[in-house]
Amino acid sequence: MSNIYESAATTLGLFNSPCLAKVELRVTCKGISDRDALSKPDPCVLIKMQSHGQWLEVDRTEVIRSSISPTFSKVFTLDFYFEEVQRLRYELYDISSSHNGIKEADFLGAMECTLGQIVSQRKLSRPLLKQGNTVGKSFIMVTAEELTGNDDYVELSFSARKLDDKDFFSKSDPFLEIFRINDDSSLQLVHRTETVMNNLNPVWKTFKTSLNSLCSGDHDRPLKCTVWDWDSNGKHDFIGEFQATFKEMRGAMDGRQVACKRIIISSPQIIKMHSFLDYIMGGCQIQFTVAIDFTASNGDPHNSCSLHYIHPYQPNEYLKALVAVGEICQDYDSDKMFPAFGFGARIPPDFKVSHDFAVNFNEENPECAGIQGVVEAYQNCLPKLQLYGPTNIAPIIQKVARSASQEMHTKEAMQYFILLILTDGVITDMADTREAIVQASHLPMSIIIVGVGSADFSDMQMLDGDDGILRSPKGEPCLRDIVQFVPFRNFKHGSPAELAKTVLAEVPNQVVDYYNNKGIKPKVPSEFESSRTFAP
Repeated sequence: MSNIYESAATTLGLFNSPCLAKVELRVTCKGISDRDALSKPDPCVLIKMQSHGQWLEVDRTEVIRSSISPTFSKVFTLDFYFEEVQRLRYELYDISSSHNGIKEADFLGAMECTLGQIVSQRKLSRPLLKQGNTVGKSFIMVTAEELTGNDDYVELSFSARKLDDKDFFSKSDPFLEIFRINDDSSLQLVHRTETVMNNLNPVWKTFKTSLNSLCSGDHDRPLKCTVWDWDSNGKHDFIGEFQATFKEMRGAMDGRQVACKRIIISSPQIIKMHSFLDYIMGGCQIQFTVAIDFTASNGDPHNSCSLHYIHPYQPNEYLKALVAVGEICQDYDSDKMFPAFGFGARIPPDFKVSHDFAVNFNEENPECAGIQGVVEAYQNCLPKLQLYGPTNIAPIIQKVARSASQEMHTKEAMQYFILLILTDGVITDMADTREAIVQASHLPMSIIIVGVGSADFSDMQMLDGDDGILRSPKGEPCLRDIVQFVPFRNFKHGSPAELAKTVLAEVPNQVVDYYNNKGIKPKVPSEFESSRTFAP
């Protein structure tokens, strides 16, 4: 590992932010060697998490007496943050003392990994390393499962028959309100239907609401439904009401109907809202691609003032941003091979300007082995380039979009593309870039742009759809927000992990939004090869 890569990687830390999900981890061990020939070991596993360079114990399993292949019943529950590197360490001990003390216990081995590696594989099996990091014969397997909450949605259909007529010269104009009855007996409005004019047999539009909003996830919580005759003066006439639990409403699913006060509830359906972890655990891979700005405005790489200057021990801003984001994404890519491109430079042998050349100069295979491989390719290519210009990023967006387009046609949630663009200046092909982003918004793809240096990046903010919908020059809007832009200087005096947290925080929702919009469900573990080989 290069000094620069190691230096950048070790600056990563943990931050407090709302977790994306909670994950349950279960542990088994196999082939624990007997240290005492007269008895079998009494194993116990400690789980530790790294924070600011220190390993802190999170929890531990129970002690299982006399077992060389224990399956522990203890379940570890951890908050999962996609945008952070959550480093874990599992330590196996033989607890021979009656008071279960770790200090008196025999250390049998340890395994280190990240939470991202566990959830991306669902079952992570590795050998336990003994003192001196020697590989022993014992193995540990960690299994992950998302702890689901009340994020599902309910689809409800209401209709009525022979309602009372409250109007003299026409029929009633009914609408329906559904309320949740809280623990303190207060009413919380969940939904109000549209008004069906002049109709005593209304069929209201089907609507969706979250199970949490409807009944706080409690199927036995009473709900109150009230029907009114709409009046333009706001003094609506009461027609009728009834109470029922969601469990009672679901009785309609077996072909029966719940009718009370002539209100009919037809076949409520629970709609599963798939989460980011559902897709990751279903085999979806994050395809991470890097694009680096090699325009002349970066300065001569031989000059210490250049943004591309390679200091022997201190990584430049390009490397800090690359490692910070790449360290996260690499856990969700099984082969750990990452395409790396450059733009804005004259490249050998003919030194023509290119805006999408392979940093390793292998156009047939631009992939680098791991984030370390990207760092090394970047360092190796700098002396061979002539920094030039202009700053055009549309070609690299289009290049990655072509790969994402091929994945889209499979209609499966197996590959999602993240393009990290590192640039020092305002882009010069804004119209083409807007067009490329709008087209990419239809694809399984997200774009992260990090502005390096002290340039004025105000024009770049328009690419980030947070302040409004980005449109192409022809007026076509983005289908969804896929761009996140941040200037590196906002994080210059903090940890690069904070940068990664900021730029990657929106990715899980972008992944889910894409697949939900396309109606693509995650695969269940049995539908894809569970024995995939993951690089360490």
